[in-house]
Amino acid sequence: MDQLRALKYFVQVVETGSFTKAAAVFSVPPSSLSRRVADLEKSLGATLLKRTTRVLTLTEIGKSYYQQVSEIIKTLEVTDESVRSYQTTPMGILKISSTVGFGEQILLPLLDEFSTLYPQITLNVTLSDELTTLGRDEVDLAIRGGYAPDERVVAIKLMDNNFIPVAATCYLKEFGYPTDALHLKEHKGLYFNTPIGPTPWLCEIKGQWRDVSAEPYLMSNNGDWLLQKAIAGKGILMMPRWALSAYLATGQLVELDIKPRLTVTQNPNLGLFLLYQKQHYQVPKLKAAIDFLVARIKAINV
Repeated sequence: MDQLRALKYFVQVVETGSFTKAAAVFSVPPSSLSRRVADLEKSLGATLLKRTTRVLTLTEIGKSYYQQVSEIIKTLEVTDESVRSYQTTPMGILKISSTVGFGEQILLPLLDEFSTLYPQITLNVTLSDELTTLGRDEVDLAIRGGYAPDERVVAIKLMDNNFIPVAATCYLKEFGYPTDALHLKEHKGLYFNTPIGPTPWLCEIKGQWRDVSAEPYLMSNNGDWLLQKAIAGKGILMMPRWALSAYLATGQLVELDIKPRLTVTQNPNLGLFLLYQKQHYQVPKLKAAIDFLVARIKAINV
């Protein structure tokens, strides 16, 4: 039995949920593919798949075996691509996922320059604030805010992602300038909605963390809309400094000096991270993108 081929067949069956669909991927008859998977189960002495007329499901040992084998197959594919591509021109499709705000404001303009430098790389860019798993979602690079992730990926910190409070001068004239965090309950807040809910306003008072969030005026996952509402004087906004710098420079928004200092998390190490799988770095298209983005984005923050 060609075990490697059988493993590839098995992984494809699991991921497509069908012997017929998996067979189409390899351009082989479904019966041939089914026999290979059955031979694999026989050689292991274990049933990996429960077969019915309507659905395929993994057995308990099948789930464990799939998780381990799929990682091996992916590693082999990347290794093969690295060998074939060694010292060749970066080319092919590069899949990038980024948070929306960072993507629109910083990433996309940089990718215009990147495309000029590497015309044989086709970019496939997704902007989303949903969490991304590199292997599962078949993403080559991901840019995410938060903390260095606890998963088997390389995380390069591109910049700090510290949130600051801002408001428009017209808002401050109408509602007053808040200096004490405990008085924020008397104000109106504009809140960014993350996948786990709106960002709270927190501060540490006498060793205890307190939620000092103002009464919500509105909540949204659209940063541009929140910014326009803040500029219009509708409330106080907490967003990362990098996202607000242009509006602070023009005076459209004013950074508020509130004591104790406001934050959106008890963890002090917020950052924007570029994520990729370590074994993929030697693939030319990926190496070119990583080196380019790290250099350009860090230069912005000098």
